[in-house]
Amino acid sequence: MAYMIGVDVGGTFTDFSVFEQETGELFHYKDSSTPSDPSQAIIQGVLAVLAIKKADAAAVSYLAHGTTVGTNALIEKKGARVGLITTSGFKDLMEIGNQRRPSLYNLQAQKPFPLIPSGLNMTVTERIRSDGTVDTPLDEEETRHVVRYLKEKGVAAIAVCTLFSFLNPVHELRIEEIIREEFPEAYVTISSKLVPEFREYSRMSTTVLNSYLGPVMEKYVNNFRDSVKGIGIRVEPYVTQSNGSIISIKETVDCPIKTAVSGPSAGVIAAAYIGRQCNADKIITFDMGGTSADISLIENFTPQVSNERMVEGYPARIPMINIITIGAGGGSIAKIDEGGALKVGPKSAGATPGPACYMRGGENPCVTDANIVLGKLNQKKILGGRMDVDVELAKDAIRTCICDKSDLNLQQAANGIITVVNSNMVRAIRSVSVEKGYDVREFSLMAFGGAGPLHACEVARELGMREVLIPPHPGTLCSLGLLLADTKFDLSRTRVLDGVPENVAAMREQFADMTKQGNALLDKEGVPEDRRRFEYFVDMRYQRQNFEICIPVPSGDLDEKILGQVLADFHAEHKRSYGYCKEEAVVQFVSYRVSAIGMIDKPDITAEPLRPEADLPEPIGIRQVLFQGQDYYVRTPIYNREDFVPGQAIPGPCICEQMDTTLVVPAGWTIHVDGYYNLKIHDEER
Repeated sequence: MAYMIGVDVGGTFTDFSVFEQETGELFHYKDSSTPSDPSQAIIQGVLAVLAIKKADAAAVSYLAHGTTVGTNALIEKKGARVGLITTSGFKDLMEIGNQRRPSLYNLQAQKPFPLIPSGLNMTVTERIRSDGTVDTPLDEEETRHVVRYLKEKGVAAIAVCTLFSFLNPVHELRIEEIIREEFPEAYVTISSKLVPEFREYSRMSTTVLNSYLGPVMEKYVNNFRDSVKGIGIRVEPYVTQSNGSIISIKETVDCPIKTAVSGPSAGVIAAAYIGRQCNADKIITFDMGGTSADISLIENFTPQVSNERMVEGYPARIPMINIITIGAGGGSIAKIDEGGALKVGPKSAGATPGPACYMRGGENPCVTDANIVLGKLNQKKILGGRMDVDVELAKDAIRTCICDKSDLNLQQAANGIITVVNSNMVRAIRSVSVEKGYDVREFSLMAFGGAGPLHACEVARELGMREVLIPPHPGTLCSLGLLLADTKFDLSRTRVLDGVPENVAAMREQFADMTKQGNALLDKEGVPEDRRRFEYFVDMRYQRQNFEICIPVPSGDLDEKILGQVLADFHAEHKRSYGYCKEEAVVQFVSYRVSAIGMIDKPDITAEPLRPEADLPEPIGIRQVLFQGQDYYVRTPIYNREDFVPGQAIPGPCICEQMDTTLVVPAGWTIHVDGYYNLKIHDEER
């Protein structure tokens, strides 16, 4: 037997999806995370899975995981000591930034944590003109002196970003050579290799972030690779990128910033796959775990990707799936603030000590505690019976921290915790939909993560959404996404040209050069020629505008016909986004993008025939449950989801339990089971 394994490392649990290639069986497993060393939980889980399957480690043919190491290093400010080398006169650019102000009228707004310690932002004499020609040659002796100084100051990494290097990288490449000669042990990032695009602050910020994470990721990745080899796995592991694809270990070391939202992106890829099964082309993903909730929007079965987003207060100019993350998870801590208001999150109890009901010493009431008190979660065991919980500890924590500090009784306090956390998630969903010009009622809400199905129907009803989708194994959907992801390299470059027929040849040349570069990268990954695919995009704007819209291009072999189509698409998207377009205005092509994709083997999941005549399953129990908007407990049947068969319709109120999650279905909603065992839950009252 050969096994493909996808691993998603979360703040509370580490999830595993295992595909048995010969039989086509999918197997899912969860275990507690080990925040001090995430690779420890991965190795323990892989060994546990292999033991369950009675398989040898040599049978693993593919291993990929989503990592939070880079994200955690940024959040906890535990990256490497970084030095910067830039053009003379521009050493303070990281502090100056640009004119965007997240809190325009807040005079006490805190600037982001400085990634470069004072005195380590250095300059060298050189200058490239805006047309790419050399104005001032690089002073190599001065550069050697700067590198030696940074070495003496104990930096572990160096970021190199000079003006207009995206047009002509000759000086950056020479600076890199000098660093290798003078300071070979340093981790080095040069902007012209990482992000050859204009806008110097975003380019410099991305370069510095990459160097800040480089040594941390290098240490983790090497330890992980050694651990994998140590248990007998022969294949080289992969890591998920923020754009939803996978890359090899070496590429992860070279470009760690590309893993900034590694784990959540895999869930969005899997959601798009499930959406095709359900014929749902408009989906809002709702991934609620133990620590946070991740929200994203999928349209036409395609996740939305942004080419720049803020990472810990700094712009990162790399392709990332648009994901909004808030501190709302099963472990989010509830409290009464100084003003007497009930607050939930963003602080989390994590895996240890976790919610009070976990019996690991936790004393703070969490969302999970409230769900257990309300009867929505099993009050004795979770994780398919593998983990004991204590409802009395949950009640004590809520009484002590909420009831005793307010006029709420136990029932009101538990229900209030759920109301508050639901409201937080509703606001996040609106931020990716309503605030972007979408009608949220046209979308289905796909809930996954360990806690997503617990809250999905109540959140959807508050938003006016009529359909909730639950995958077969929602608690491990991110790890499943790792089995569905392709290898992808996103390439880009800037050259501003008017969108006129006379410039078609120059535009085509940009795409041709990047296609050649993409083929070289896919060669390194060992991707066969017949498994390669290329996608093309252009960032476009009206003349004198300062921001661009990314428009797909049908083919890199650009001609006048394709040019006309791309221009029409730009006008249409500009009107949808901003309410107007100017078809007579000059349109500029600014940055050109190519995605070089290597398609990997994926699990082949086939549908089973529907059996609407099948008898409804017998409940495995009855529990008193307090639903949102009610002040009394309702006698509610509890089902084992594994008892459902395709074609059945199960009315609410009911609760469906499975190993990796619990689904709560209020009255007025009906579950419909499709041939892939996805649950389509419809609000019959709308």
